[in-house]
Amino acid sequence: MHVGRAAKLAMMLACTTACTTMTPGTLAANDQAGARTMPDGDWQTIHRDLAATRYSPLADINRANVGGLQQAWTYPYRAFTVAVPLVIDGVMYFPAQNRLIALDGATGEEVWVYEHEFPASDQPGPPPAFAARGLAYWPGDGQHGARLLVTGGNALMAFDFETGEPVTSFGDNGAVAIDPGYSGTPTITGNVAIIGAASLENPQGAAGNPRAFNVVTGEKLWEFDTTPDEGEPFHDTWGGGAENRGGTNMWGFAATVDESTGTAYLPIAGPAHNYYGGDRPGTNEFANSVVAVDAETGEYQWHFQTVHHDIWDIDMSHAGALIPVEAPDGQQHMALANVGKSSLFFVLDAEDGEPVLPVEERRVPPGDVPGEYYHPTQPFPVVTPPLSRVEMTYQDIVGPEDTTAAHSEACYDLWERAGGFVNLGPFTPFMYRAEGQPPRSTIQLPGGIGGVNWGGPAADPTTGMVFVNALDTSLVGWVEKVEGDEPYSFDTSAAGPLPEYDRAFITGKGPFHTFTAPLSGEYDEAGRPVGPALPCYKPPWARLTAVNANTGEIAWAVPLGQYDELPEGRRVLGNAGSAGPSVTAGGLVFVGATNDRRFRAFDAESGEQLWEAQLQGNANANPFSYRGSDGRQYVAINAGGQIVSFALEE
Repeated sequence: MHVGRAAKLAMMLACTTACTTMTPGTLAANDQAGARTMPDGDWQTIHRDLAATRYSPLADINRANVGGLQQAWTYPYRAFTVAVPLVIDGVMYFPAQNRLIALDGATGEEVWVYEHEFPASDQPGPPPAFAARGLAYWPGDGQHGARLLVTGGNALMAFDFETGEPVTSFGDNGAVAIDPGYSGTPTITGNVAIIGAASLENPQGAAGNPRAFNVVTGEKLWEFDTTPDEGEPFHDTWGGGAENRGGTNMWGFAATVDESTGTAYLPIAGPAHNYYGGDRPGTNEFANSVVAVDAETGEYQWHFQTVHHDIWDIDMSHAGALIPVEAPDGQQHMALANVGKSSLFFVLDAEDGEPVLPVEERRVPPGDVPGEYYHPTQPFPVVTPPLSRVEMTYQDIVGPEDTTAAHSEACYDLWERAGGFVNLGPFTPFMYRAEGQPPRSTIQLPGGIGGVNWGGPAADPTTGMVFVNALDTSLVGWVEKVEGDEPYSFDTSAAGPLPEYDRAFITGKGPFHTFTAPLSGEYDEAGRPVGPALPCYKPPWARLTAVNANTGEIAWAVPLGQYDELPEGRRVLGNAGSAGPSVTAGGLVFVGATNDRRFRAFDAESGEQLWEAQLQGNANANPFSYRGSDGRQYVAINAGGQIVSFALEE
């Protein structure tokens, strides 16, 4: 569902409850001087720029010479972090648990390291740490020096760009309390830092509202209400279930921003509970939506909902890359290329949210869970097909010619033990199983991680080409009445109210069961796979895919990642995680993301693989490119507990 200008006035009137009112002084403190320029060799946000393109204009490394790319240096950081480092003027910055680290991007040598003392925690789990996804950079103004902002626990903190020391004039001695916390990176535009919320998935719980703070003072500027209260526009889309609703948060790791208009595009995820929504009948606006707001005030502009009444945990992991496109009718648009866990590819006009490429509502199958609300239609792009598998039948089960005879046999056996798998195409709902009844299973495609997850798209603004890592994952099982007082899922707290219904399968309670089987065909005494488990439907199971955002046509798609355990000639079947690619002006798409400890480069025009490097561990982060202090272009990635940087031989 798209809502734009028609609802704008009503939302402005409701802003006294949805947004914090700003004073004239606050507005003046946040006056933007326009979009800041970025040197070609910098990588200033998690996605390089505020448009979230992950496009580097560097072309020293290109199709002709990428085969000569060699490891230049590594930096083991001895901690857990999956951050994408920032690079400003040749210096690299990233968090590593309780440390902030600055490195010379040309050598990997430390420029400075700051070690932060977090307050002791009485909660179980790992000690407090900086958010593992990375930092945000503010270039300073005439009165204040440049800063690095990062979240850690329930705090937003500011540090001096030159030394890493806390900026004590920010908030309370360098920190502002935030509740709930946020595990992504602050999005900084002008003097405004926008953050999301890492709230849990209890049906009733903490609000997942995006919030904004003044970069100089730490003053809270606004908060956008993602579950409209009574009397606010779109409240009626919740059927009385909006009050104190959990989930519906911005867990995505950054917002997209159009600095020329001062608009922030917020990725708002699905509502809680993830898999049962009988207590929230309706489309549930602003869930599963790109929401455009004024970056300085939080004032609503428009939203586009990609899923009505989410009961699949499809969420909204990324608002999309902001790029110029030319529609088939010849009209020019600044547009968001949006694709998420559903693998459906939308191109939305950045000014009003109208689809640039046609979208239609199609009927989808209903389910039979008692009390559940099933929305009769869902939005589908007309031109671009789903980028991942969205359906399967018995005939699609993997055969011995695809993997091994033992694996194939284990897959057929799982199908039989599950009572078969119902799948009626996209948006198939999980069917109900009453207590004591024989197994009756459903298969959801794509599964809980997509599709395209937090890695999101990379986009070339000079061509309109968009590149994604699209996965063919699954979730299997049924919906049953919840038994006992313990949550079925790790992202639901026992302290909050539990849903009336939740997912389960023959292998246990909870939603995270998949149609996979051990390659060996064997299970141990506890029922765990012996060796790696592979999907049970025909490959490939992950693809690097290029889509032309001007037309919606798929330019190419190639398997991404391999299984070294398979016989030669049968290994490249697609084996990837949730990270995404980056693209350069050299005509190259770089991607780690795979579960085979490799870093690859592909030709952006053809999809041909041109280069590959072995890594110490899997790269669960997006790659980045920059110019070092020595003038050379580098391509780097966070993988296996270290930053690994590559360059052409001098």
